[in-house]
Amino acid sequence: MASAAEQLASNLNFAAFAKAEDLKKRIWFTLGALLVYRLGTYIPLPGINPDAFAQAFQQQSGGVLGMFNMFAGGAVERMAIFALGIMPYISASIIMQLMTSVIPTLEQLKKEGEQGRKVINQYTRYGTVLLGMVQAYGIAVGLESGNGIVTDPGMFFRISCVITLVGGTMFLMWLGEQITARGIGNGISLIIFSGIVAGLPSAISGTLELGRTGALSTGLILAIMVLAVVVIALIVFFERAQRRLLIQYPKRQVGNRMFQGDTSHLPLKLNTAGVIPPIFASSLLLLPATIAGFSTTASTSLPGWANAVLASLGHGQPLYMLFYAAMIAFFAFFYTAIVFNPTDTADQLKKHSGFIPGYRPGERTAEYIDYVLTRITVIGAVYLVLVCLLPEFLISATGVPFYLGGTSLLIVVSVTLDTVAQIQGHLIAHQYEGLIKKSKLRGGKRGK
Repeated sequence: MASAAEQLASNLNFAAFAKAEDLKKRIWFTLGALLVYRLGTYIPLPGINPDAFAQAFQQQSGGVLGMFNMFAGGAVERMAIFALGIMPYISASIIMQLMTSVIPTLEQLKKEGEQGRKVINQYTRYGTVLLGMVQAYGIAVGLESGNGIVTDPGMFFRISCVITLVGGTMFLMWLGEQITARGIGNGISLIIFSGIVAGLPSAISGTLELGRTGALSTGLILAIMVLAVVVIALIVFFERAQRRLLIQYPKRQVGNRMFQGDTSHLPLKLNTAGVIPPIFASSLLLLPATIAGFSTTASTSLPGWANAVLASLGHGQPLYMLFYAAMIAFFAFFYTAIVFNPTDTADQLKKHSGFIPGYRPGERTAEYIDYVLTRITVIGAVYLVLVCLLPEFLISATGVPFYLGGTSLLIVVSVTLDTVAQIQGHLIAHQYEGLIKKSKLRGGKRGK
């Protein structure tokens, strides 16, 4: 019976999708926008020697540049006009979120609704430009320090590099907003998603090639595939997991009628911080290795103790894994505290006459919400640590050359779940509009 009901619902969804012309236009617009983004990752930055840069990039691919290259869809590896990617916008957004919880003026703007959010978004854009200019200028100087990478170094190259890279970031930010408004939503996330997915075919083909040459056994490759499916299922389960707190509303009288008290739920996600903790932890841990690589390129030797520390912080090393796990757990709690305020939630419940059974509205409710949130964040942090450390153990044990699981797989699965939810929301809205039109037509016929 259940399977028949599910099949019927599936047929209804396909039928609704076939009739949802607006949804089809949104999907085609999204695909077209992502195609423009992918084309931009192949347009090289002016004044660069591609062969010299490719050789220099191979020496630094294990540091922060390798992670940024993953998020930028290979644009860093080719030093394309989209090499900065969307990361300056994400950094500016995170900084603004931190500042809204520290600066009272910004916190008040956040509470003002749509108008306040527009002002904060405008500040975020200004921050994106500033961060992009600083990063682009650093890239220009770094490129000039390489041997033969820049054909004509000088101030003109630096200015043109900053303008091109910042312009590419601002275009991607605009493109993400267009996907959100005119596409299927989650524009910025879909841009990062497409960049990561674009590198999966080459990673899979490289692994299969290693199996063909005998560098990896067939059993190991099959085990990796099974492990990937298990990790995806684990991510789906934990990303959808919620702790739902029962909310009750008292009876109310409207005119002469008495309405019964209503009940609802306050959903608390198990992983409130999302993919931010792994990104922050990876960036901070890979930064020393990247700086050391640039210093080596510039022919400046490091002290012996610095080389020993860098060696212990390499991929697969116990100290690296320990710091990685500790930083993921720290940022999971830190970012959760930034994006979710139990006191504000308790005040909103009190304003709408809602309460949690057994707890007084106000301070006691806020303490209980914080109590529950802290404990489920422990589970969420452990889940993030396990998913992100899995590829490190895999690389150190088997030498698998691609990043299985971890931040990339976490982003891919999370964005896929959000996109499916967005499409289902559009389908439900289309079905609802169709029902309203049918009821109006029936009402008109009855009136006649």
